[in-house]
Amino acid sequence: MPRRPDIAPDVEKADLSALFHYLGLHQAAEGYPELLTQAAKGNWPHKKLLETLASQEAAAKRERSVQARIATAHFPVIKTIDSFDFSFPKSIPKEQVLAAFSLDFLDRHEGFIFLGGPGTGKSHLAGALGYAACLRGVRTRFTSAIDMVNELDTAVAAHQLPRAMQIYRRPRLLIIDEVGYLPFDQKGSDLFFQVISARYERASTVLTTNQPFKAWGSVFSNNTVASAIIDRLAHHNELISIIGESYRAHHRKLRR
Repeated sequence: MPRRPDIAPDVEKADLSALFHYLGLHQAAEGYPELLTQAAKGNWPHKKLLETLASQEAAAKRERSVQARIATAHFPVIKTIDSFDFSFPKSIPKEQVLAAFSLDFLDRHEGFIFLGGPGTGKSHLAGALGYAACLRGVRTRFTSAIDMVNELDTAVAAHQLPRAMQIYRRPRLLIIDEVGYLPFDQKGSDLFFQVISARYERASTVLTTNQPFKAWGSVFSNNTVASAIIDRLAHHNELISIIGESYRAHHRKLRR
């Protein structure tokens, strides 16, 4: 796609394509010749031609915005709800999961906690929820719990914690994957708490974990920090429990 020229064109001599590009209307610049042909053949009124031109430009702008949201979300892989096999888990609240994809919880600054053993589809569902949010133009961030804490810990050493915290405070939807797979020391637990506290009743947070709340004392170094985190999450986050064997283990068996 041609970029907006650094030098303004001579408005009295430039053609329509150059003017469109200068204004940043790149879709219009590329598509208007075909639209003019269609308008002439269909005897379109001027209003219909302008509405169609504006509609195509708006659609192209929206698609660029969506792709930018997906890129900045940092999904490890793209997952969708359509590719999730609800028949595989022994137990999963399907209606509750599907209702989450209306994304109404974002307006209420609520969230979800996907609880289940390794390979039961927690990350798939959380990532699919984030992808659906991106498609709706929602600023989203996906991270593993350990990556987030390590990045913040590095920022502390560099005296840049406030700036690093913005990465996790600002998104309308933050997805923290794999909470509980590795324990945190006191410093890491405090940093995790700061993220949850900063987002509490301000934005939506979704987590995946293989550990029930009663085991979080060993995940977050002590029961006091764990209780403070759980208190904030439990207030506005729905628990979605998934029971079943690992997808990955099942697929390995099938390959054998």
